[in-house]
Amino acid sequence: MSIEFQVLDMTCGHCVKTITGAVNAAAPGATVAVDLPTHRVTISGTDQADKVEAAIRDAGYEPQRV
Repeated sequence: MSIEFQVLDMTCGHCVKTITGAVNAAAPGATVAVDLPTHRVTISGTDQADKVEAAIRDAGYEPQRV
């Protein structure tokens, strides 16, 4: 299972690192794949979409599920 978000306010490598860290803290063992040009974040290895979304929001970003 994978969860996909579009995070339009993710604009640089620092954003990617922050979001990846937040997701890893919320869902240990999950795999995070980021496509910065399209602002897409795909998380696999967890089914806790609400928890992951909350972690990204707590990190200061506005994720939208796709």
